[in-house]
Amino acid sequence: MGVPTGSRIALQSLPRVGKGWTFLFVEHARIDRKDNAIIIHDKRGSLPVPSAVLSVLLLGPGTTVTHEAMKTLADCGCSVVWCGEGVGRFYASGLGETRRAANLMHQAELWADPDKRLAVVRRMYEQRFTSDLPEGLTLEQIRGHEGVRVRQAYAQASKETGVPWRGRNYTRGDWRAADPVNRALSTANSCLYGVCHSAIIATGFLPGLGFIHTGKLLSFVYDIADLYKVDVTIPIAFQAAQHGEPGKLSSMVRRMCRAAFTRTKLIARVVPDIQTVLGLKPQPCHYVEVQEDPDSDLGLSLWD
Repeated sequence: MGVPTGSRIALQSLPRVGKGWTFLFVEHARIDRKDNAIIIHDKRGSLPVPSAVLSVLLLGPGTTVTHEAMKTLADCGCSVVWCGEGVGRFYASGLGETRRAANLMHQAELWADPDKRLAVVRRMYEQRFTSDLPEGLTLEQIRGHEGVRVRQAYAQASKETGVPWRGRNYTRGDWRAADPVNRALSTANSCLYGVCHSAIIATGFLPGLGFIHTGKLLSFVYDIADLYKVDVTIPIAFQAAQHGEPGKLSSMVRRMCRAAFTRTKLIARVVPDIQTVLGLKPQPCHYVEVQEDPDSDLGLSLWD
């Protein structure tokens, strides 16, 4: 983010979003601190992980994490998410790195004004299309175009992989009841939610204040994640369902997501995209050296 010449910025007032691993999923393990990194212990041994390269740490079932490890992750600006088996459920998350509320207040102002909110919704929908939408379309008509685009993406992925598609169908309380492609979609989308959630928290926006999705603590996360599903998670899910073994499907999806997020530089795209849809000037996020200022006090439904 740009820093005015000669200004003094409070420590941790700017987000740190740079190159590195987008996310790491850990289950049935103990996480501790070692020097300025974390170390993961399980029955196979121990693995040190440089926490400074992590954007998101996803903690699955059977995971314990020490107080010192959490301090290290917080100091490095790594978002921590507690989730269910196969990243299938979201339970809780840690605090992001920024301590400023300017972005949150801007988001709340847009959300509270019906005209400004509608403008954000239109930008969110229009950003998903490679060509301009016809002028004068109503919100319902834009949603109709988006619905066609998503259905075509599912149909195309099914045709390319030979994986049958009978629609999005899963039961939250019975993870294994869904067919492989639906389980793969849920896992891939959860990984995508983690990355989007990390970017939203890191830059000081509010994950629960959504513009298209409303009424959930992650409504804005779902809004932003929808910008990327057709291009990223839908192809991954169908490819995994085509080639993956039933018992190893979730781990395969996570590996494919991590590779795709790195290849597409997703974490670097999310922040400017958030700024664009909220009417802010897109600014690339990078490592910024700041000095501490001791005097500063910075310290699911659809909407019509």
